[in-house]
Amino acid sequence: MAGLSGYGSLAPKTKNLVVAGGLTAFVFGVYYYTMRAVGGTDELQVAIDKFEEQKSKKESEPSIPSKV
Repeated sequence: MAGLSGYGSLAPKTKNLVVAGGLTAFVFGVYYYTMRAVGGTDELQVAIDKFEEQKSKKESEPSIPSKV
């Protein structure tokens, strides 16, 4: 790792903590980005709400009894 000056002089435990911190930050960054991208619109919930609204309209309409 020639690009990081001073990294080579750190103790192995400290190097592990630096790497773990970087990986943790990356994972949380990807998770946050993904949740923002996917959670922007909740199309499934909108469709369920619309279906429930139509269902309640059908149930509230008076039914005409049929003569048998």
